[in-house]
Amino acid sequence: MSITQQEDELYGSLKDVETVRGAIAKLLEDFPPDQVSAQEFWGAQFDLGLAYVQFPEGLGGLGVSPSFQEMVSSRLRQAGAPNSFMRNPIGVGMGMPTLFTHGSRELSEKLLRRCFTCEDIWCQLFSEPGAGSDVASLSTRAVRDGDEWVITGQKVWTTLAHVSNWGMLVARTEPSAPKHKGLTYFVVDMHSPGVEVRPLRQMTGEAEFNEVYFTEARIPDLQRLGDIGNGWSVAITTLMNERVSIGGNITPRGGGAIGDAIRVWDRTGSHDAAEREELMKLWTEAEALRLTNIRAGQLRKAGNPGPEGSVAKLAYAELNKKIYEYSVELMGPEGLLYGSYEMTRPDYSRSAVGERDIAKTFLRSRANSIEGGTSEIMKNILGERVLGLPGEPRNDKDAAWSAIPKN
Repeated sequence: MSITQQEDELYGSLKDVETVRGAIAKLLEDFPPDQVSAQEFWGAQFDLGLAYVQFPEGLGGLGVSPSFQEMVSSRLRQAGAPNSFMRNPIGVGMGMPTLFTHGSRELSEKLLRRCFTCEDIWCQLFSEPGAGSDVASLSTRAVRDGDEWVITGQKVWTTLAHVSNWGMLVARTEPSAPKHKGLTYFVVDMHSPGVEVRPLRQMTGEAEFNEVYFTEARIPDLQRLGDIGNGWSVAITTLMNERVSIGGNITPRGGGAIGDAIRVWDRTGSHDAAEREELMKLWTEAEALRLTNIRAGQLRKAGNPGPEGSVAKLAYAELNKKIYEYSVELMGPEGLLYGSYEMTRPDYSRSAVGERDIAKTFLRSRANSIEGGTSEIMKNILGERVLGLPGEPRNDKDAAWSAIPKN
C-alpha cells in the first residue's frame, strides 16, 4: 500500500485529504525551502493554511481536523523545510493555540502570523518564586484602571524572556476569590515600561531562563484572553499544549536524543555487550514513544489536547535523562569535561548543526522533569484525570486566596 493510499484510509475525508495535499504541493513548488528564507517560507505556510490546519482559513489553517498536521509536518520534514517551532517553541507550541482559542479575532489577526513567522518571539509568565508547581497560588497582581490593567509582581524561570516580544501572563485580579478562580490571563508586550528582565544562569553556563519584574506595568484590556477571573481555564489550554509540545514532538526514526546516543556509541568504539543491550532498550523506548506520539496526533479530531498529553511529557522527560546519562557514561573520562561555563544568552535563532555537546545536553536534560510541570505533577494529573483515581487532599481549594497562609 502506498503512502497516499495509507493517508486516504487514515484521514477518511477525501476532500480534506486533497485540500491538504494540494496546499503542501503549492507551498513546496512556489517556495522551495532551499531557495527562500525561513521567514518567507513560514509566512507562505501560514497563508496557505498549513500552520495549524484546524484553524480557520485566514488565520493559518484550513478548517480541517488537527490530525492532518502530522501529514503536513512529515511532508515538510522530508522536503528539508525549516521548522518555526524550533525557533519559537513557546509561541508556536503554546501561544498560538491559546490566542486562537481564547482571544478576539482582532488580536488573533494581529499576532498569529507574526508569531508563526518568528518575527515575534513569545515567552510564558506563569511560575513565581512562591508558586512553581502550584501555579494557581501565584501573587502577581493586576488591578484595573479604566481600560488598562496595572501589573505588579515577579515571575521566574521564564525561558527566552530576554529575546521575547510578547509574553503570556497570568495574574491575580480577585484576591478574595479561591486561588483558581481569582486569576486573569493577559498577553503582555515585553517592551512595555515597567517590565524588567534579569538573567538566571544555569549549571550549563547559559542564561536561557530569566526573572521578570513588573513594576506598575500597564496592559490594555484588549489584550486580556478570556473573562476576568477565568484565567485558570485559559492557562490550562496553554499548559496542555505545552506538555504536548515538549513531549509530543515527533522526530525521525532514530533521531533526537537516541540519535545522539547512537553517535556516541559509534564513536567510543568499546561496544561492550552490556552497553549494547542497554542502548537497544533505550532505542526501543524511544521508538515506542515516537510511535505513540504519532498515533496520538492522528487520533485527535478537534480542539486542544487533553490530560493525556501528560503521558508524552512524562515519558519524554524521564527517557531523555536516561539517554544522556547513558551517553555520558559511554564517554568515560571525556564525559567529565566541560568546555566553558561562560554565560551565554541563547535565542534559538539557529538550529544546532552536527552532534550536540553531550555533556551540556546531559546537564540541560535535568530541567526536562521540571519545566512544563514536574514529573510528580504529571503523575498526579494522569492518576486523577486519566485513570480516575482519588485526588490528593486540598485544604485550600475553596478558601479565599487572601486567607491562605503564605511562605
